[in-house]
Amino acid sequence: HSSRCDCGEQLDETITKMGELGGVLLYLRQEGRGIGLYNKIDAYKLQSEGMNTYEANNHLGFPDDLRDFSEAAQMLKALGLEEIRLITNNPKKIRELEENGIKIAEVVGTKAHIKDGNENYLKAKVSHGHHRLDVK
Repeated sequence: HSSRCDCGEQLDETITKMGELGGVLLYLRQEGRGIGLYNKIDAYKLQSEGMNTYEANNHLGFPDDLRDFSEAAQMLKALGLEEIRLITNNPKKIRELEENGIKIAEVVGTKAHIKDGNENYLKAKVSHGHHRLDVK
């Protein structure tokens, strides 16, 4: 897990919630919001030089978010799950699943896991409209 984000903590929280509520965890290979691992490393270097996560991706020639959640919708349909309770803070994920035929019965958010090194990252995600978090 990277100290620059809260993905590890979100995963741990989600697994705990799934233990209580049940569910399915889908893994999509979308490192760095879809730019890939090597480009993510380049983006981290730019972030170390003062850019936020979106500025770094844009500087490398990528849009804010390259991820495509249509594969997740296909996976859910293959499992016979066309109506779900979704654990996410990401409005794009909600929108794309719905656009691909998945009914979202409820959205359950995760907490903002603020730690040394990730506060600016989380604030950038909120200010760009990519996350629904309570980050002050």
